[in-house]
Amino acid sequence: MIDIVVIEDDVRLGGLIASYLERHGYRVLHQADGLCAEATITAHAPAMVLLDVTLPGRDGFEICRSLRPRFEGVICMLTARTDDIDQVVGLELGADDYIGKPIEPRVLLARIRAHLRRTPSPDKESDALVFGRLQLDRGTREVRFRDLRIELSAAEFDLLRVLAEGAGRILSRDDLFKALRGIGFDGADRSIDARVSRLRRRFGDDDDGSQRIKTVRGKGYLFNRDGWA
Repeated sequence: MIDIVVIEDDVRLGGLIASYLERHGYRVLHQADGLCAEATITAHAPAMVLLDVTLPGRDGFEICRSLRPRFEGVICMLTARTDDIDQVVGLELGADDYIGKPIEPRVLLARIRAHLRRTPSPDKESDALVFGRLQLDRGTREVRFRDLRIELSAAEFDLLRVLAEGAGRILSRDDLFKALRGIGFDGADRSIDARVSRLRRRFGDDDDGSQRIKTVRGKGYLFNRDGWA
């Protein structure tokens, strides 16, 4: 489950926003293409959308107008276009807030928290992923396997969550980098591979031949939903 979708065509800025919010406990997805933005939001149904106005393919005003009648979450316009008329247009189209760039990260975080405090929390059960004897709670970020709590770093938890949410599908390194950092794989960074190795050790993968997190040569990684008995 994604908490916040960031629609920002500046890949570096969008990645920085996503990384900052993830460090403060939010599950974030960054999308840079205005043409894909509405489909991404509809697919993930986040609690909040941070929506830039100036986007390639389709601008934020048009996305907000189309999305608002069927999207119950918070829409915050996050843009350098701070003229009064733009703010009025954005709010009249259904945006809940209009935030000017640049903005201090701590101030942005405070605005986000204020909005989400007023948004009803989803049912706690919806935050749980269960595969056999593996339980992964996306709300509390707690992982249990065979009735034992597994201590994971924040980065390890995030990778496990992304893999588990894509259970049964091969996720390439590019898929994983985009989900975790909002940027594509550069072909040289081996941090994902190192993190997968640590996850395997923590769960005793391969020791019993289960291959819970499989390497698919030349393609990526696959979370084996049947390997957690």
